[in-house]
Amino acid sequence: MQFERKDILDMESLSAEEITFILDTADQLKEISRRPVKKVPTLRGKTVVLFFYEPSTRTRSSFEIASKRLSADSISISSSSSSMVKGETLLDTARNLEAMNPDVIVIRHYSAGAPHMLARLLKTSIINAGDGMHAHPTQALLDLMTVREKKGSIKGLRIAIMGDISHSRVARSDSIGFIKMGADVVIAGPPTMIPKGIESLGVTVAGNADEAVKGADVIIMLRIQKERQKSFLYPSDREYSKVFGLNPERLKKADKKVLIMHPGPINRGVEISSEVADGPYSIILDQVTNGVSVRMALLFIVAGGVRNVDVD
Repeated sequence: MQFERKDILDMESLSAEEITFILDTADQLKEISRRPVKKVPTLRGKTVVLFFYEPSTRTRSSFEIASKRLSADSISISSSSSSMVKGETLLDTARNLEAMNPDVIVIRHYSAGAPHMLARLLKTSIINAGDGMHAHPTQALLDLMTVREKKGSIKGLRIAIMGDISHSRVARSDSIGFIKMGADVVIAGPPTMIPKGIESLGVTVAGNADEAVKGADVIIMLRIQKERQKSFLYPSDREYSKVFGLNPERLKKADKKVLIMHPGPINRGVEISSEVADGPYSIILDQVTNGVSVRMALLFIVAGGVRNVDVD
């Protein structure tokens, strides 16, 4: 196929065909990470700017590793080290970065829509690494890749997403992505953490955690995002763990070949027990591994590696 997009902003804008193309490209590039010398000259001479206005470990590190494995030059900028601390606007900062002729700007920002604004106003390719509570497309793509890799296909699977749905950009992006690829998505969490109108995405809201887990092929657990909450939305961590946490007993209600996922960071003993997080059904570290491959694929695509080129 021909991939025409300049930017990767959200899952809504990607078609099922484009998602498949990205996952297929990531599958091909994954082999590079298994080599003794994990480097190819594919993006030599290209420049990637990693502009992270929020803390990040997995996403930032995997983008940096992905850039280096494709031989691109990468530059990391945080909000505390940019001129934004002196009062410069996000757009002015981005325009100054663009004046240095980078090929891709990867941005994480606390304001929903910030990457979309930059994509409209800049000629440089923009990849959204997470914007507020809105979208996290690269996480959704690596989740899709991991499930497809383990199950062979996504179509027809029952995906349970549980936890702080209201404040989770991962929940939104995962729901859209899995539904586009033919899965059924059910969500669960405290009523105070379920946003109104979430059913418009095509998901089913379960009455409780046991109902969501029952027969699930994949369970995606989410942490409680206390940093985004203006007030506590549940009585205590202990009660939350008892009612909505994933433990070995609750896990018995899922499919016998269930996969356990978590975008991280994990709060052990709250949304997930250590026995489950480290157990035989957990593919949490596989998600991290595939995160590098997916981000390699996206950099490869938007930097011109396969735009308008058939790679079948």
